[in-house]
Amino acid sequence: MMSTVAVDPEQQAAWLQQAAEEPEQQREWIRQNNVIYAGLIAIGLVLVQPFLTVTTLNWSAKTCVIAFSVAIPLLAALVLVNRQESFRRRATDSLLVRATQAIAQFLAFVGVVAGFWHIMWLAGVGILVSGFVAMMVHSAGYFRLERAAKAAIAEAATAQATTAEATAEAATKGAAAPAEPAGQQSTDDAEE
Repeated sequence: MMSTVAVDPEQQAAWLQQAAEEPEQQREWIRQNNVIYAGLIAIGLVLVQPFLTVTTLNWSAKTCVIAFSVAIPLLAALVLVNRQESFRRRATDSLLVRATQAIAQFLAFVGVVAGFWHIMWLAGVGILVSGFVAMMVHSAGYFRLERAAKAAIAEAATAQATTAEATAEAATKGAAAPAEPAGQQSTDDAEE
């Protein structure tokens, strides 16, 4: 059974913006992108290889070859960008890189679907449907983990603030308490 979680789009955008500013989150995205790009390049090379010696291609084979012929160089460029991002320990904020990521991943997905469709149309439909389901699973898992992490951070900050307030209050009470006499005064001291 699949359950859906209602998430406010503004809140979701705020979470993404905050996550994008966290250095550790950026490094994790860079690591994930390296795996994605390398995997898509490898899949593309495997799927296109049988079509290199064939003289005529049907529409699904042509779609696979054309999609990967554009996607593979873009993915290779993104691998190089990721190496620089890893070196600098932060993700780039270039719109061109973001657009290239979307285009390259979309074309690789089209190539995979077309390659499986060429083998058997039912396999093409299967990879298309499972790809969309996988994207939803990843998104749901990511946002659940991030929501839990934000709640844990907020809870820790509240606990730390409460501890700091209690410490400050105890210090204030100790400083404001009247001084106790060190000992009894003699009658001679009282007359003076």
